[in-house]
Amino acid sequence: MIREEKMEEKKKFENMVNIMQPEPHKILHVVHETQAEFTFRVAYEDETRDGQFFMLSIPKVGEAPISVSGRGDGYVEFTIRKVGRLTQGVFDLQEGSTLFLRGPYGHWWPIEETFAGPEQNLVVISGGTGLAPVRTTLNYFYDHPDQIKSLYLIAGFKDISGVLFNEDREKWAKAEKFRTIYTLDDSDAPGFERGMVTAHIEKIPFDTFGGNYNVAIVGPPPMMHFSALECMKQGVPEDKIWVSFERKMSCAVGKCGHCKINETYVCLEGPVLHYPKAKQLFD
Repeated sequence: MIREEKMEEKKKFENMVNIMQPEPHKILHVVHETQAEFTFRVAYEDETRDGQFFMLSIPKVGEAPISVSGRGDGYVEFTIRKVGRLTQGVFDLQEGSTLFLRGPYGHWWPIEETFAGPEQNLVVISGGTGLAPVRTTLNYFYDHPDQIKSLYLIAGFKDISGVLFNEDREKWAKAEKFRTIYTLDDSDAPGFERGMVTAHIEKIPFDTFGGNYNVAIVGPPPMMHFSALECMKQGVPEDKIWVSFERKMSCAVGKCGHCKINETYVCLEGPVLHYPKAKQLFD
């Protein structure tokens, strides 16, 4: 009897999943978006949700949280900016190379619960690579126009050299239910307006939505902070605003405490957060 119990315990132990163990995945394709941002398509079969992130790693180099910027049958995509040792190492990888992943982690955009609906309107405001974590959401509504009444997108970039997702931006601009504003901070280029995203928020007709709308904001923390303030200045209640940010996440499972702000673990309660909660977390 004792031997059988020990065998059962051993089976349970062997079947336990190590949530901290990265798994190898093959890089299927690499797109050079800009000199500083590449999109990596990586073989992956399991389900993900819009707005979730993975921990990407290279053995003996490092690990970092990266949001999913695209997905399809048998793959996920990550748009990565070269900013440190790990991302430099990832940029050295080619198609056919191995990248290690663990995840997906975190809360996602509340599409089915909140954003979608034949009478719903969605406003998306992004800064720089902040367009990446909302790209799958934008493509969802592009592919399912019956799930939204209108979608307004303000996507801002520092200059033309940092512009992402050219093909996607072109198709969104032509979509019947999309209204797009692409902007450069302080320069001019065909198809782009000039100025910070906050300068264009007043162009969104919030008062015509009949209260049936939500706002998703992604970008650097100061950009999200001031964009949310500008939205509220235009009459948007704070409970209609959602943000996403990956602040100092390290373990992704609430163990290391690196991302803890007051009592909130960003890796567990984020990266997508309701603004009434998120406004307390900005530095």
